[in-house]
Amino acid sequence: MSKTKFILGLFDDPDAMMDGIHKLQQNSVPIYDVYTPMPIHGIEAKLGIKDSRLGYAAFLFGCTGGTVAFSMLYYMLVHDWPMNIGGKPSFAIPDFVPITFEWTVLFTAFGMVATFFYATHLFPGRAPRVMDLRATDDRFVIAIDAKGNTPHADITNILKEAGAVEVKHNERKYVSYE
Repeated sequence: MSKTKFILGLFDDPDAMMDGIHKLQQNSVPIYDVYTPMPIHGIEAKLGIKDSRLGYAAFLFGCTGGTVAFSMLYYMLVHDWPMNIGGKPSFAIPDFVPITFEWTVLFTAFGMVATFFYATHLFPGRAPRVMDLRATDDRFVIAIDAKGNTPHADITNILKEAGAVEVKHNERKYVSYE
């Protein structure tokens, strides 16, 4: 039994990589992931990746920040320690707007940073997980799970026909920088 976990097709041209994705999909070969050193427009649609839900998370973080700020201001300035300053009412909403806005932005920013670290597993101090180190520099990598039904030789031939510069059979899921 083969120890190969992933078959990696390395391309030096993004157009050749897109052609490789197309040929693999025509032959019903499931693609695990694609790694590129730069953004490639249209690749999400080609791979069938859904739109990000980060906008919903940002909205929830913002609502939480606005609610916390407004609640704190109300409690502190109206309920706990009301002050009569020039005969103005204690509960003056226009006075609450700047602080509420700033806390909304603050909660959204910190929440999105935490969400990004959680979603990408890039917590501080953790080594990044990369299939092939050249994917961060000059190669476009298509990773295929080797446990599929298609024989490895067929996948290798499809990648070579599409213009792969190199086809690797990885025994580990990720390489490390060490």
